[in-house]
Amino acid sequence: MFNNSKLAIFKEIWGFMKRYKKWWIGPLMIFLVFLGIILVFAQGSALAPFIYTLF
Repeated sequence: MFNNSKLAIFKEIWGFMKRYKKWWIGPLMIFLVFLGIILVFAQGSALAPFIYTLF
């Protein structure tokens, strides 16, 4: 499904976090991805008015 070039960004972020000890970036990235997934899937559902009122 994913080839090596698409996974390279995750390897690069992991290398950055490991080298510069920026471990707080990990949970932030997970939260942003999770939020993006929620917004994409809730866009056409009945939950959309409730989610958009949060922002």
